[in-house]
Amino acid sequence: MWVIISAIIFFVLLYTVVPYFLSRGLGVKVFKRGRDLSKVAFTFDDGPNPIYTPILLDLLKENNEGQLIGIHNYLHHTNWFMSPWKVRKGLEETAKVIEAITGVTPIYYRPPRGMLNLFDFVRKGTYKIILWSIMADDWRTSGGSEKIKHRLAKIKGGDVILLHDCGDTFGAEMDASRNTINALKDVLKTVKKKGFTCVRVDELLEKL
Repeated sequence: MWVIISAIIFFVLLYTVVPYFLSRGLGVKVFKRGRDLSKVAFTFDDGPNPIYTPILLDLLKENNEGQLIGIHNYLHHTNWFMSPWKVRKGLEETAKVIEAITGVTPIYYRPPRGMLNLFDFVRKGTYKIILWSIMADDWRTSGGSEKIKHRLAKIKGGDVILLHDCGDTFGAEMDASRNTINALKDVLKTVKKKGFTCVRVDELLEKL
């Protein structure tokens, strides 16, 4: 009995905690920060949202920022609690939807909550896994836009910044993206004053 329990615990740790340590802690097989210290990349999860995404896109256009669509999976379920086959199916279904709309096959992928499982970690494929180097806890409304601006005041060259343009996932709040957009109006100005250029993730990857 104890042998079976120990084997289950070992497998769970191998399936979840080990990939988490290697990817989030050591940056193995993922992209979290660029080497070009003159550039930063803003990324937005959980959208599109019919209200906030169009406002965000207009704001990015006003600031001459390009856009790149990646995969966040078909459902916002952590990969720790899904089988490898279900994760793969979600990736394929999402890629088909994006390609049908845009005509471009997406190759950039951020798993929900940034959690890789063992099979994500060892899978060979075309997807480039994108995590982040700084986030602003912007899926909650507490602290308002000032909290977001305070946290993003720490942006450094090469950073991949994680934000959200939709708040209808578990643990998030529906109107949180309003604060994100309001904060961005000032953050983008500050970033440019510091001499950073805002680029897409694929442009930040160029020097690797």
